[in-house]
Amino acid sequence: MADIKQINPEDYADDHRVSFLVQEWKRLSQAEQDAQDLVEVDPAMAELAEKELAEIEEQKNVLMAQIAGVVGADDEREWPNEIVLEVRAGVGGDESALFAEELAGMYLRYAEAQGWRWKALDESRGASGGYKEAQFEIKGQDVYRALQWETGVHRVQRVPATEKQGRIHTSTASVAILPIYKRTKIEINPADIEIEFSRSGGAGGQNVNKVETAVRVIHKPTGIDVRSQNERSQAQNRERAMALLVSRLQQLKDEEEDRARAADRNSQVGTGDRSEKIRTYNFPQDRITDHRLKQSWSNIPGIMSGRLGPILEALAAADGGDAAAEGDEE
Repeated sequence: MADIKQINPEDYADDHRVSFLVQEWKRLSQAEQDAQDLVEVDPAMAELAEKELAEIEEQKNVLMAQIAGVVGADDEREWPNEIVLEVRAGVGGDESALFAEELAGMYLRYAEAQGWRWKALDESRGASGGYKEAQFEIKGQDVYRALQWETGVHRVQRVPATEKQGRIHTSTASVAILPIYKRTKIEINPADIEIEFSRSGGAGGQNVNKVETAVRVIHKPTGIDVRSQNERSQAQNRERAMALLVSRLQQLKDEEEDRARAADRNSQVGTGDRSEKIRTYNFPQDRITDHRLKQSWSNIPGIMSGRLGPILEALAAADGGDAAAEGDEE
């Protein structure tokens, strides 16, 4: 819900959803002014006026809360302040898994620089290190607004550490930015989901869970599969997994709507579909190219260390929105 103190009802007089509430707020405001004027004219009426003013203030607060609940819902739906970052290894074997881990590290270091909080939800490591897949929860002001265009296939071109002949290899990893909405129209039929429980992974010894707290939720109509194992209880992991499932279903719905109106869309930024190759990281040439913008940046070490603000700002500007990311000096 939007902050009541930051809302001016008169700004929403033409909003058909709350116009009747605004009119009532104006009527109460006039009654409030009349009561205050009465006290100035006839101080003997002060006690009666104070009681009336208290009642008016209470009624106005109720109206303000109702207005905030309606107009604030749109802000939460569009710019949630909680996301799940998902990285998956693509083509390229071990090198792809290593690149996926580097991408995750890039976003998490950027998150820390913005003052956002994050925690790991699920990690599956490759045989030689890196991530086969991993999920992280990130919370913070404007987190989705800043990272919304990072979903897609990221390609890396470099000489792997294990390459003996010095040949450049090309590998890929996919990134998904899944917003967690406080309010959503997605409804899930309990008959459409299958829930499995297992023991959470651990480092061994006393840290290994002896009860089945890890949760896996499968949405049978779409085949979407989500997991959560890092919360302390089975109930918490189930709640987190269901929230992630809702987010993925919302993303699926959003992508379908994007494709439906793609012919009319004239944005320089792509839809962010996961099958879309969005960026190439060319290490030998110290160049990162975003294919949607047809724009490149140097200083790969700096960007991979979390200083990707300029790229995020360029994407926001190309989409016609305000740049939510703070610029980082390279």
